[in-house]
Amino acid sequence: MSVDILLNELTTAEKLELMERLWLDLSRQPQDVPSPAWHGAVLEERREAVRQGRTAFVAWEEARQRLLGRHG
Repeated sequence: MSVDILLNELTTAEKLELMERLWLDLSRQPQDVPSPAWHGAVLEERREAVRQGRTAFVAWEEARQRLLGRHG
């Protein structure tokens, strides 16, 4: 199956929405989406940053709104 999407004609908000829809579809069967080895190293670095109090968390919806507001 071929789907032609003219990405250069989409706004950033539309591209983000498309990415979200693709990820939702892919995540329905996570065993089919293997994580690259480097993900483990990044996760460990982030865990260490949390342990040391060097990071702050933002709810996904807040982060998403910031992104959409920045690139709409």
